[in-house]
Amino acid sequence: MSDPRAQTHPAPSGVANASELAERPRVVVVGAGIAGLAAATGLAERGVAVDLIERQSYLGGRVGGWTERLSDDSEVAMNRGFHAFFRQYYNLRNLLRRIDPALAMLTPVDDYPLIDAEGRTDTFRGLPLTPPLNAMMFALRSPTFRLRDLVRLDARAAAPLAAVSVPDIYDRLDHLDADSFLRDINFPVAARHLAFEVFSRSFFAEPTDLSAAELAAMFHIYFLGSREGLIFDVADANFDAALWNPLGAYLESLGVRVHRETSVSEVRHGQGWMVGLDGGAKLDADGVVLATDIAGLQRIVENSAGIGDDDWRKSVAKLGKAPPFIVHRLWLDKKVNSDRAPFIGTGGRPPLDNVSVLERYEREAADWSRKHGGSVVELHSYAVKTPDDTLRDRLLGRLHELYPETRSAQVVAEKVLWHNDCPRFAPGDFADRPVVRSPDDGLVLAGDGIRIDLPVALMERAATTGWSAANQLLDRFGIRGHSLQTVPNYGRMALLSRVAERGGPRTG
Repeated sequence: MSDPRAQTHPAPSGVANASELAERPRVVVVGAGIAGLAAATGLAERGVAVDLIERQSYLGGRVGGWTERLSDDSEVAMNRGFHAFFRQYYNLRNLLRRIDPALAMLTPVDDYPLIDAEGRTDTFRGLPLTPPLNAMMFALRSPTFRLRDLVRLDARAAAPLAAVSVPDIYDRLDHLDADSFLRDINFPVAARHLAFEVFSRSFFAEPTDLSAAELAAMFHIYFLGSREGLIFDVADANFDAALWNPLGAYLESLGVRVHRETSVSEVRHGQGWMVGLDGGAKLDADGVVLATDIAGLQRIVENSAGIGDDDWRKSVAKLGKAPPFIVHRLWLDKKVNSDRAPFIGTGGRPPLDNVSVLERYEREAADWSRKHGGSVVELHSYAVKTPDDTLRDRLLGRLHELYPETRSAQVVAEKVLWHNDCPRFAPGDFADRPVVRSPDDGLVLAGDGIRIDLPVALMERAATTGWSAANQLLDRFGIRGHSLQTVPNYGRMALLSRVAERGGPRTG
């Protein structure tokens, strides 16, 4: 955390550990993704007995890792695709520090070029860290966003970008889609295609389907409101080996009982809490954290008559899923050129959104590359509303455009993953989104689809809601919680902030 303006949100007060209470409370955490792991850690470190339930055989949820076999019967590491660990992911990084205070399992990516349909390339290497100097320098050297474009922006309409606070930005912009907002502020089309579409597709959505408030919050978190910069780190090995197996061992050392390949069927509330497992087993608890994906949460709530109230149950039922995405991993018999970046983003090259060269940073892929003399390449395609039989060939065609040396490479093996389980952040969704606290004392929610009124997104939102869920239960038990950190929850560009305060955006 290098930003002196980063904010600390104090922890609830209480006794230091559950051992100081007359009786040790027990909590069931449902879901062992980032949110559930953070919640389990926050509770177990304060002496609470924890059962952690995970339906998969691995931890980490959508950032999990596992092993698969190729056609030659060799074992390879597999996951659901590239994830960037930004420096402003304070709460996620604090979770990972439980297994290594130095975060040696994360390795920096010096740059990630963004290449548009015309071949123009923007980079973030060497930018100043402090806003607004970072934005000005980016504009000065960008081939797609020129300094003159800054002058042409509608300052009044663009003012919310420089005056972001949560939840106020949602009151201002959540009724509007990101594409309309960009048109309203007169943002240049070329740069919109390259830079802004990359951000919106981080939510697996087209700009027309993404809330303008969510886009503005993203720019605040990663660029205009933080001095941590846009350069990020990546895990140096598959996620199971680098992150979650060590964290699982840490939790077990604290007494957490981890139940893998176990599903929850229902939750009941009487004198205490009862969590029903598929197969008929039951767990009694003093509190429950539901940290599942959207479909899992909706299924559990639907099967759990009597929890929550009508409005809360409706808000859970209304949660939507983003369009599907594709991860296409290729094991090639030839290496890509040595000067290739580990990761590039694309704009205007559908259906391709980014390319990763895994042996540049992942240990298992590097081992395979040395052994076989080839490369492990990953292609992402987001917001795939209508996958068809041509998608594979079109993705490969885009790879050959960007990396011509791959045209002559043979595909030794390939794996295609198709998933449709990420939360939706469409215009108008924010107000009805359920928050961490439920109407029932002792039942809390966590996950990247759960509302929390702090400037966080993606993996950091999952981690932050997990810590917050733990804090709310700890506070109920009378136990001290964990402080949280975020980027500043206010704009850092004074002139535009004053414009925003005077009039706000001219948007429909």
